[in-house]
Amino acid sequence: MSPATEVHAPLLTSHGPPGVNPASVSGAVFNIATSIIGAGIMSIPATLKVLGIIPALVLIVIVGILVEISVEFLMRFTHSGESITYAGVMNESFGRAGSVATQVCVMITNLGCLIMYLIIIADVLSGSQNGGTVHLGVLQEWFGIHWWNSREFALLVTVVVVMLPLVLLKRVESLKFSSAVSVLLAVIFVAICSVMAIIALVQGKTRNPRLVPQLDEQTSFFDLFTAVPVIVTAFTFHFNVHPIGFELGKQSDMITAVRISLVLCSAIYFAIGLFGYLLFGDSIESDILVNFDRSSDTSTGALLNAAVRLSYALHLMLVFPLLNFSLRGNIDEFLFPKKPLLASDTKRFVALTIVLLVFSYLAAIAFPNIWYLFQFVGSTSAVCLAFIFPGAIALRDVNGISTKRDRTMATIMIVLAVVTSVIAISTNIYNALGNKQ
Repeated sequence: MSPATEVHAPLLTSHGPPGVNPASVSGAVFNIATSIIGAGIMSIPATLKVLGIIPALVLIVIVGILVEISVEFLMRFTHSGESITYAGVMNESFGRAGSVATQVCVMITNLGCLIMYLIIIADVLSGSQNGGTVHLGVLQEWFGIHWWNSREFALLVTVVVVMLPLVLLKRVESLKFSSAVSVLLAVIFVAICSVMAIIALVQGKTRNPRLVPQLDEQTSFFDLFTAVPVIVTAFTFHFNVHPIGFELGKQSDMITAVRISLVLCSAIYFAIGLFGYLLFGDSIESDILVNFDRSSDTSTGALLNAAVRLSYALHLMLVFPLLNFSLRGNIDEFLFPKKPLLASDTKRFVALTIVLLVFSYLAAIAFPNIWYLFQFVGSTSAVCLAFIFPGAIALRDVNGISTKRDRTMATIMIVLAVVTSVIAISTNIYNALGNKQ
C-alpha cells in the first residue's frame, strides 16, 4: 500500500463531495486573502521602521514571489501523487515523520494565531492592563465599565454569536462571503489609516520616514533580519492551500487565485506599512493597534481611532473560522488517521469544533500576554510551512517531476529560510537578555 493512502483528507475527497459544484475562483481569492492577512497586517509598519521603506517594499515583493513558487510546488506534487492534504504530501516524501512534523507546525501556528486573535479582540472591546498602565476598550470608552463589557463576558458573546456559527460550516467555500467582508474590513482599515496620514501630511504633522535602514547603537545589522520572519508569517497561508485548492475545479484555478491574492495582499501590506509609518514614525509599536489606542486631541480623531480598532477586531472575527478549519482538519488527521472523513461524522466534527473553540477562549482569558512565546515558536513553524517543507518536497522528488529550476529554487528557499530564521531568533534572544540586564 502506498504511504499516501495511510493519510486521509479530513474534510475532502479527491473529487469533492457528491452533488456539490466546484468552488469559484473569486471565493478562493477571498479565502486566500483572508488567510494571508490575519494579524500580520498589524506588524508590517514596524518592519518599515527597522528596514526603511525601500528594503521593506523589496522584501515584501521577494517573499510574495517565493510564496507563489512554494504553493505551486505543493499543488504540483500533490496532483502527481495520491494524497490531497499537506501532511499527506509530506508523508509521501518523508514518511510518518514528515506528516507529523507538518501537523505539529500547523497546530502550533494556527492554534497560536487563534488564541492571539481572541486576545486582540478582547483588548479592543474590553481593554487590557499592562503593568500599571490600563488601556480601556472601545465598549468601556463608550459606555463605562460594567460587568457586561468585561473581557470574559464580551469575548464569550463574540465567540458564541459570531464565531460558533462560522466554524460549524463544513466547506471552505461556505466561508467566501465572510472572507469577502473580512477583506473589505482590511481595506477599510487601510483607507482610514490613509486618510489620517494624508490629513497629518497636510497639517505638517507626519514623521520623516527613512528610505533605507539606519544602523546605530540601538539597531545593529543583525536586527534587520528580525523583520524577515514577520513578513514571512504575514504571507503564510499554506495550511489552507489544500482545503481551498481541492474545492476548485482545476489546479490552474488555484494558481490564478493565489497570484491575485498575493498582489492584493502585497498592496494592502505596503499601504498600511507606509501610511502607518508616516503617522507614527519611530514611535510606532510592534502592534500598531497600540498606537491607535492612545487618546486623541479631537472627537474626530477619537472616532477614527475607534473605527480603526473596531474594523480590525471584526476582521479578525472573520479570519478565525478559516484558520480553525485547517487546524481542526490537521488535529483530526493526527488523532484519527483511520477514521472516515470528518465531514461524514457529525458527532466527531461538532465535538472537535467545540473543544477547539472552548480551549482557545479559555487560553485567551487565562494567558492574556503570549506575544513573545508565539513570536519565536510561531515564526519558526510558519517558516517551515511556507518554505522549508515545500522546498524539501521538491528536492526529495519522489514522483520524479522536479526540474533543474525547481531544485535550484527549492534550495534557495530552504537556505534563505534557515539562515534568516536562525539569525532572527538569535538576535531576538540576545536583545531580550540584554533588556533584562
